Amino acid sequence: MIRIVMTGTAFSIACSLQPLVGQDPVIHVLAQFPALILAGALLGGRFRLPQHFTGPSLVLALVSLAIWMLPRSLDAALLDPVWMVAKFVTLPLCVGLPLAAAWSHVGSVLRGFLKAQAISMLLFLGFLYTHAPMRLCNSYLVDDQQRLGLGFVYVACALILWWIIPVFFGQISSNKKDDDNDVSRHGIELR
Repeated sequence: MIRIVMTGTAFSIACSLQPLVGQDPVIHVLAQFPALILAGALLGGRFRLPQHFTGPSLVLALVSLAIWMLPRSLDAALLDPVWMVAKFVTLPLCVGLPLAAAWSHVGSVLRGFLKAQAISMLLFLGFLYTHAPMRLCNSYLVDDQQRLGLGFVYVACALILWWIIPVFFGQISSNKKDDDNDVSRHGIELR
């Protein structure tokens, strides 16, 4: 029940931002998009996919997200009501839900690769939006485009910190029961 309320809250936040997205690309891409993806991820956290659907789910999520990162898609979502509705449908159902449902089956190497790819893509988009000599999105001004590029860089830096801290300091929520299971699983018992 709590997950459904949280899903509804995230989706409501995304809907409430809709009047502001035409004025600011930072709100459009770095606030509304994550809220829609979070709504789908909260919904998808309840589903457990069979192992053989992990790959197709990840491909669906990554391709859908790549389409929405194109400047043409951002413009279309502002100008065409069909694209706007598609944004509210595809980001939760084709990005958030399959990504969350498949994440439990993804191994640590693939998770690391996907995280590194996300950071490199954000940094690339940040460079592209800040250094492009012309407007990439016809609906936004060059200054807005540069602020969005800086926003991509800030998000990438925040993700780097969030994902690298457990590497140096260990998992925050590590408990003794997990350590005991690892020891007993390998047949070693310390007394």
